[in-house]
Amino acid sequence: MLNCHVGTFTADISPPLGHPLCGGWIEPVRGQDDPLEAVGIVLLGCGAPVVLCALDWCEINNDAYLKWRQVLAEAAHTTIERVHVHAVHQHNAPIADLEAEKIIQINNASPSLDLKYFDRCLLKTAEALKASLAKTKKINRVGTGYGNVNQVASNRRILDSDGKVKYTRTSATKSKEIRDFPEGLIDPILRTLSFWMGEKPVVAIHYYATHPMSYYGDGMVSADFCGLARRKRQADSPSVFQMYFTGCAGNITAGKYNDGSKENRAILRDRIYLGMTDAWKVTYTSPITKMDVRVEQIKLGKRSEREFSLEENLKLVADSKETKVKRNIAALKLAWLQRREQTVDISCLDLGVASILNLPGEAFVEYQLAAQEMRPDLFVCVASYGDGGPGYIPTDKAFAEGGYEPTGAFAPPNEGLLISTISKLLGPKAPQTTIPFKRFKKKNK
Repeated sequence: MLNCHVGTFTADISPPLGHPLCGGWIEPVRGQDDPLEAVGIVLLGCGAPVVLCALDWCEINNDAYLKWRQVLAEAAHTTIERVHVHAVHQHNAPIADLEAEKIIQINNASPSLDLKYFDRCLLKTAEALKASLAKTKKINRVGTGYGNVNQVASNRRILDSDGKVKYTRTSATKSKEIRDFPEGLIDPILRTLSFWMGEKPVVAIHYYATHPMSYYGDGMVSADFCGLARRKRQADSPSVFQMYFTGCAGNITAGKYNDGSKENRAILRDRIYLGMTDAWKVTYTSPITKMDVRVEQIKLGKRSEREFSLEENLKLVADSKETKVKRNIAALKLAWLQRREQTVDISCLDLGVASILNLPGEAFVEYQLAAQEMRPDLFVCVASYGDGGPGYIPTDKAFAEGGYEPTGAFAPPNEGLLISTISKLLGPKAPQTTIPFKRFKKKNK
């Protein structure tokens, strides 16, 4: 058994009045329903420190993602490979892409990010992390629990008889006809990984796959229903630090169960909250036997000139007659296309009985399900929305099916590379199952 320590930190990273939201495509900040936060932990005493941090931002891309990891690594006295930062992906929240913002400024397009605000958020979060190192708590056990989440997630890609996308079920789907289609492929399970000292819980980290928006575009900043569920759990047990990560939700929204009515935010919050409480009820703990970080750097590449023309996007972002949405999306594409190397990190934190897989972009839920199927003997948690530079990461067949997501996939099909890398990181299946997933499923029938 390992005896480690954990420090916890939180920083307010809410944008100021007038700041762009969702890359400048929707109404800027005119108020705040609730704050946006950077929420994280530092794990100490088991090799170099490990940092896990979730930001209530829409995306953190390219150099912005690298800078977050560099600054937190320096604050924690560790290496960048051991720092894992993810966006939760709320949309009434900023997109941080430093290179895209430079391109926007050069072309006098509508701004997407206040760079001074970005630096303030880095500084506040780093200072909070540093302060946490002076008040760490001992941990020696890891807890694992599963909870069913009902009537939240639905697949947004609805295919016709020819296997092509006929409808896209957005986060707030107004059409009853589209809402009434079956849920489709989702992961209905919320996973809660926790750290304990003996019988005393210290930290709970929740993982679930859905776009976390009930409604947005009104200029009112909010962590939305997933962030609100986390805070509701925090209010239940102030002594247990709560975190939330969004899993592979590139093709998952709450659209089947949400028409965008404002009262649905609280309803969806409570359904996520119930999944959290159910997972806690069946949590069991095991000794922490290891805390290893494995990282693979893979090159995703860029779409072909025929699909994403460099010349066309340079022309688009420079055209003052074009909409700010088209100009700013062109800037995001250019930030990826002009990146020196289209490489991203995929990592795994191995805790013995449990592993946390950290993925880039808006990965499709198929990658999460595949990871869990690879290691049924492990409690596998998946966080997507790391480096958002590549945009959506669909399955290979999704490019042929069409629909919205492939238009926002800045890298070409990479399913084989991603699956083989995930398999390598998770390692071979153990000869004996250690996680009683079957017992859990029987209990909840």
